[in-house]
Amino acid sequence: MKSISIFEIIKIGIGPSSSHTMGPWNAAELFIKLIVDKYSLDNVKEISVDLYGSLAKTGIGHGTDIAVLMGLSGQNFKTINTPSIPELVDLIKNEKKINLAGKVNIDFLYKRDIRFHYKELLPFHPNGMTFHVTFNNQEKIEKSYYSVGGGFISTEDENTIEEHAIKTPYPCHCAKDIIKNCNKLSLRLSELVLWNEQAWNPLEQIVSNALEIWRNIKECIYEGVNKEGILPGGLKVKRRAFDLNNKLLDGKDYSNIDEWMRLVKSSGTNFTKINKWISCFALAVNEENASFGRIITAPTNGASGVIPAVLLYAHLFTRRRTEKHIIDFLLTAGEIGTLFKKNATISAAMGGCQAEIGVSSAMAAAGLTEIMGGSPEQVLMAAEIAMEHHLGLTCDPIGGLVQIPCIERNAMGAIKAITASNIAMESNPENARVSLDEVIQSMWQTALDMNSKYKETSEGGLAVSIPVTIAEC
Repeated sequence: MKSISIFEIIKIGIGPSSSHTMGPWNAAELFIKLIVDKYSLDNVKEISVDLYGSLAKTGIGHGTDIAVLMGLSGQNFKTINTPSIPELVDLIKNEKKINLAGKVNIDFLYKRDIRFHYKELLPFHPNGMTFHVTFNNQEKIEKSYYSVGGGFISTEDENTIEEHAIKTPYPCHCAKDIIKNCNKLSLRLSELVLWNEQAWNPLEQIVSNALEIWRNIKECIYEGVNKEGILPGGLKVKRRAFDLNNKLLDGKDYSNIDEWMRLVKSSGTNFTKINKWISCFALAVNEENASFGRIITAPTNGASGVIPAVLLYAHLFTRRRTEKHIIDFLLTAGEIGTLFKKNATISAAMGGCQAEIGVSSAMAAAGLTEIMGGSPEQVLMAAEIAMEHHLGLTCDPIGGLVQIPCIERNAMGAIKAITASNIAMESNPENARVSLDEVIQSMWQTALDMNSKYKETSEGGLAVSIPVTIAEC
């Protein structure tokens, strides 16, 4: 088993879904690259895509169709001006043409060339899609891709994560490996991760990457607390972070992120107020995520609010405020995420929401425990506690949108992470009866046993129990 960089688990992304938006976007780009490398864009006559399983059932709500259009057009979700996306999509639909890779215009009919197969599955994974191209000489090729969580793409014989997976000096493929290496080298957990991360990048680049993620976290939360209105998609969900932010600040004015953070920090330190701020941070991120905003995928988009909420809580309401604390938090959280990626899943279509919110809560609990001075054993204990109390959590989004119950669920995951950290910090890990490795295996077995209708299909739970009429799609 090869190691995974923490920057493959925590990275800059775009809403609303890592599996259903970022993954198909990446797949579309890979298919265009295949054409460029082995054929010729100039000779393309027609292009189309079939979406299967979960990608079809919740595809419209998650923007899968939009992601495919953007990926085929050569847009990059890390750099695209996100407010421009609706206009670009309308242009393709209205002009009935698509500009492949931004270079070659061909005819494209949205309703004909993007097909949703609600009752069919490809064999390899629930999130399957097949791209087709016909050339001017009538030659045809097709390629199937699978979105396996966190924006990662697989085919039946290769995985995009393998592009960056390597063997590190001190591999950590399970919690036991982490403890063994920390004890062997007399290192804190974040120090061990930093050592291994240098197999991918020099120290300066690691620091730069972590601080870039921190900058994006702050910007995303700030954007979220300063936007009001109704989220897109037709559920008519009202943004709440804006009103909550104003209420907690008593309407005080600010003009930039730093001023806002100073006001938040000085707004009061009683339990109730801090608890509300944590919820506000998480809501802000996931309201941005629901609106095709730029967020931090950690480890997925549906769970993107947990780590930002816990990290900003630590930065503003504890004494862990230095850049080193931020870096150590992200290194530790990311390493825990790799354990779930390698030994279970971070895909809701495979494991339900325990694979998203549960994993993100475990990651955040570990990161917080690390910067609060916890031992490696306490860090892993915190992650175990957080996941233990998300086991069996289903993914049942109403209308296939990452809104209900997803947005509130991030606030709950953040609070659970902080509680798990507090318990671990006051505990002796030697007395723990369940290890992190055991809870990861339990989570995976639960995922295998879970009925498919609770795995991001909108065919069970809240998605069918609550009568909701979608006014727009």
